[in-house]
Amino acid sequence: MKRVATYLPIITILFSLSFGALATKAQDTLVPFEDIEFTESPASEEEAELLEVPADIQFEDGADTTVDEDQVVNEAQAAQTQEAKQSLWGIFIAGLLGGFAAFIMPCIFPMVPLTVSFFTKQSKTRTAAISQALLYGVFIIAIYVALGMLITVTFGSDALNALSTNGIFNFFFFLLLVFFAASFFGAFELTLPSSFVNKIDAKSDQGGFIGLFFMAASLAVVSFSCTGPIIGTLLVEAASKGERLGPAIGMLGFAIALAIPFVLFAIFPSMLKSMPKSGGWLNSVKIVLAFLELALALKFLSNVDLAYHWNWLDREVFLSLWIAIFSMMGLYLIGKIRFSHDSPLSHLSVPRTIFAVIVFAFVVYMVPGLWGAPLKSISAFLPPSATQDFDLSTGVGQAHSASSPDSAKKKYYEIFHERGTPKGFDPYYDYEEALAAAKVANKPVLIDFTGWNCVNCRKMEANVWTDPKVAQILREQFVMAELFVDDRTELAAEEKYTSTYSGKKIKTIGNKWSDFQAATFNSNSQPLYVIVDTEGNVLLPPTGADYDISSYTAYLQSGIDAFNAKK
Repeated sequence: MKRVATYLPIITILFSLSFGALATKAQDTLVPFEDIEFTESPASEEEAELLEVPADIQFEDGADTTVDEDQVVNEAQAAQTQEAKQSLWGIFIAGLLGGFAAFIMPCIFPMVPLTVSFFTKQSKTRTAAISQALLYGVFIIAIYVALGMLITVTFGSDALNALSTNGIFNFFFFLLLVFFAASFFGAFELTLPSSFVNKIDAKSDQGGFIGLFFMAASLAVVSFSCTGPIIGTLLVEAASKGERLGPAIGMLGFAIALAIPFVLFAIFPSMLKSMPKSGGWLNSVKIVLAFLELALALKFLSNVDLAYHWNWLDREVFLSLWIAIFSMMGLYLIGKIRFSHDSPLSHLSVPRTIFAVIVFAFVVYMVPGLWGAPLKSISAFLPPSATQDFDLSTGVGQAHSASSPDSAKKKYYEIFHERGTPKGFDPYYDYEEALAAAKVANKPVLIDFTGWNCVNCRKMEANVWTDPKVAQILREQFVMAELFVDDRTELAAEEKYTSTYSGKKIKTIGNKWSDFQAATFNSNSQPLYVIVDTEGNVLLPPTGADYDISSYTAYLQSGIDAFNAKK
């Protein structure tokens, strides 16, 4: 999904030269100059000095480069709102994909003919069968959306955002996804208590609305061994986004995708004849999903590794693991690897071949990343580029070394610079230090509220900050303050305090900047970019991730203009 591009038009044109030419022409027609004698008047030293053109002055065209500040602010706010909508849409689409994947799992797919035949045989008319199927689909959606709402109500939006940046929960999510992957690989089967399943199934024999509701509930509990890992993964991913309605939106997409086939086949029973027969391919779907869950689990482990500075999963280590996982997936698809519940593969079907080609192509795409290739399409999932030990790239990070000899003296420099800061930039990691440096340099401060496990932060750094124009503005026109809100490094004893905003004990660097962001700017989302002057006064409303380079450049330029206007 691409962000709608927004460009700032610069439409003001200066007419001074044209007016001057017209005035000269008018004067020529009114004043005769045949009898006028021109003589050179000697100039004093002061006049000569004033008339002398300095050698370092550069003349450019007369285009007006001022930026409409209100327009930039509105676009920045619109971009932030659009980003939130895209995040929810992304969760919804992930739910849809998960629902369609669940439908072709061994626990659900064989149940379709039985369920549809129930509607067609029990109903006296075709209209009644269709209405029952529609109601059945509505109950499926209601059950799964209720599950998503339960997660939201139980934790709340603030708690979900806290979970997304909490190292302990990220490690728990890693273990949970590995557990789900092992289940799909066939190590064990997830089941609910048989007594609970039997009670739900017994109530489904009742007629009317109640019977249909418990039929939908029975589908949910009976298929749990297949859908449980998918639902769990979806809820974990939705919670990690920190969006308040994320779990409910994800479950809505999942339930719609799961319910639609049952309703369609009930409306058009003849379509059942065209359904592929159950077989070993159903188990192949589980194995492919197991590989995907294993790859996703590494993302959560990387979050913990970065936040606690374990330094296990550098970028090339992470990529090596992904290359190994997806290579094994490709080998499985072409029949070179088999698991315990797989049927013999006598030949490759067309869909299987296409999927295998896509997987191997993805593996080939990732290989150059081991030597520093940006891999922008998956940069949001990878550890920061600064963790790359061996980098042959010649991008902005290599072509321009922004570090100064005194950089190592910056507060928290040794914690963040080598592993957190994009190459080519030399920010401060303490807000007060950044303000002091801005006063000396007479430049505005760009505060970057970021995080080790901030997916959108990595995407901004890889896709926007690497643009030469953006990189030049950031390095030359701003003093940058990069504040990590999820770092777990303990503060010195004298720096710990109790927040007057939240009343919580501030013990870590992440706590300090997270509390500062919430108390000062009333926001707890990352990335958040705030432009302030040398006294800390906000020059423009803050903005979040904006992947449109022109729009983000205009926002930065408007901050520079606002700073210069206050001089």
